[in-house]
Amino acid sequence: MCRSTARLDGKVALITGANSGIGKETALDLAFRGARVILACRDVEKGEEAATEIRTRVGGAKVEVRELDLADTCSIRAFAQRFLREVDHLHILVNNAGVMMCPYMKTADGFEMQIGVNHLGHFLLTYLLIGLLKRSAPSRIVVVSSLAHNFGWIRFHDLHSQGSYNSGLAYCQSKLANVLFTRELARRLHGSNVTVNSLHPGTVRSELVRHSTAMSLLFAVFSMFLKTPKEGAQTSVYCAVAEELQSISGKHFSDCAPAFVAPQGRSEETARKLWDVSCELLGIEWD
Repeated sequence: MCRSTARLDGKVALITGANSGIGKETALDLAFRGARVILACRDVEKGEEAATEIRTRVGGAKVEVRELDLADTCSIRAFAQRFLREVDHLHILVNNAGVMMCPYMKTADGFEMQIGVNHLGHFLLTYLLIGLLKRSAPSRIVVVSSLAHNFGWIRFHDLHSQGSYNSGLAYCQSKLANVLFTRELARRLHGSNVTVNSLHPGTVRSELVRHSTAMSLLFAVFSMFLKTPKEGAQTSVYCAVAEELQSISGKHFSDCAPAFVAPQGRSEETARKLWDVSCELLGIEWD
């Protein structure tokens, strides 16, 4: 459990995919600490239901919902444009939303869905909001990755799995991309007072496995051993608020403690190459 008692009065937090699971629990915790929390959700109706629940559980909670579809760069740009127009500060960005082991699908821009949402969508969102994060410093970026990054490789020759598609391997690739993005972004943000760390939330009972019948059955059988969404959110909260992490950046955490990173997740060369490829795919320049 995150032991920090830090208050967030006057702070602004943005959480993607916050309408359910660990995203909603992270939003609830940050709202309880006094933050203004913005839930960025593809399904606005479910987002409003989550916001209503948070307001019911936290008296005076400052919670709002905004539409964001990370599978569509037009939606991401429209979201960021409105956000920058209407919100003056951003102290915590939690890149939480994710897709897991879905059938082969493409985003609106033609990216394979898992690399498109889990990595490229958040890459673009962070790029569009990085100026505000710097102006609001000290600020933090929290990237929800997974233990699955250990089994991932960045397939630069076929990043979008057009040659062959394995939903599990595509998921692992996207989670490795999260770790590499975190490390490279931390290097580029050095000295800015904006930190970025990644995390493994644990194996959590959530809707994330809905696309995989086998995983759904396994989760049902072993449900007593899985974390609740509240338990799974603890490391996200820890990375967002813990006082001892104020100057820590580019690290990976699990169970509110430093965690092992696979060798392929520590490669500076791969991280820089993935950064360049991501910028090219998204049509942006991010030095």
